[in-house]
Amino acid sequence: MTDLDLLHFEQLKKDVQAQYLKEYTPSYDEISKWKGIDIIYFQEDLRKKAKGNISEKSFYTYFKSSPVSKLPRIDMLNLLSIYAGYDSWYDFKKNHLFAGELLSDEKDLSDDELKELEKTVSSALNLPKTEEEPKKLEFNDKENTVLQENNTDNQLIEKKQPISELTPKTEIKPLKKSYQRIAWIAATFVFVILLGLLGFKDEIFQKTYVYCFTDADRNLNVQRDIEIKVIKENESPILYRIKPGECFIYPTKDKTLKMQISSTVYEDLEVNRNLENAPEEETIELKPDDYKMALYYFSIKDINGDNSEQLIKQKRKQLENLISNTATITQVYDSDIYGLETLDKQDYITLVTTPTTSLKNLNVIEMKKDKGKIVSIKFKISNHENNK
Repeated sequence: MTDLDLLHFEQLKKDVQAQYLKEYTPSYDEISKWKGIDIIYFQEDLRKKAKGNISEKSFYTYFKSSPVSKLPRIDMLNLLSIYAGYDSWYDFKKNHLFAGELLSDEKDLSDDELKELEKTVSSALNLPKTEEEPKKLEFNDKENTVLQENNTDNQLIEKKQPISELTPKTEIKPLKKSYQRIAWIAATFVFVILLGLLGFKDEIFQKTYVYCFTDADRNLNVQRDIEIKVIKENESPILYRIKPGECFIYPTKDKTLKMQISSTVYEDLEVNRNLENAPEEETIELKPDDYKMALYYFSIKDINGDNSEQLIKQKRKQLENLISNTATITQVYDSDIYGLETLDKQDYITLVTTPTTSLKNLNVIEMKKDKGKIVSIKFKISNHENNK
């Protein structure tokens, strides 16, 4: 990466901003001041024209500050270049060259580099031969003839002992070896058993408990995502996410279990169990939370068809009645710089009644109510880059 690449990226940001302003009128013309609904509309236009997406974290990292100190990934650069009307990031740079700039894949060797290369090649071709040819071995015919003589006149013939004399010795050695082998096999077998008991002691002594969840009003399996926090003494909580219709399977050798259960449309529940006399399978009822359920429904329900305007008006009216005028509404971002953003009641209602694909990823993290009104909402819109 060079400083010129960073300057090119600043040019690309201006082109992206100009492309968006051709069709839309955000709160501010300058892209670094966009937030909330402006970012969502920009993401929607990016998906439609460039068939890709960037997350709020990347937007805040690369568009909220200028100039940036590092470049985004090449796939994000290509995506933004296509949105601005170019074939790729390379094509964008080619059309915005600075004075005296050469792109890396078109750069030729200088005259000095060519001369140095010629010297290296010529010196390599004129290298003297330093290796000596191996000498051939010479054989003496006379010595060969002597070696090949076979004089048997003075050779001694070694007599073999009878087989019967060797039999006692050969019977004793295998007998001792067989006892040693049996002892080694037995010792190895005992060692393997002990090692297995040490390695799998948790699996041997632990038990598995199964917890299923039903709707207390409908007596049906819960068809929403469930989050379970297992609380252990002197340890950080362990978070489990259970998919709709599935049960929570928890193997443990502990004697007690403490769980905090939460969902987008059910009341929070804390469960404590003494596992010494608890059943291994249990069904837990979750009570629907009317306020959570209404807010979740209004936030994610798609609005399509001829009567979409009427449905939007109906949603706005219902949310007006549910949410307090002094409610604290906070949006959470995946960004180290911009972590939280506060919205007023009307901005939030506009956000959740605007039919965009981003609302499918809206998650209510926390909601509080007081005297029949929602007084606090904390939510997050999850995005995945290049989600086509």
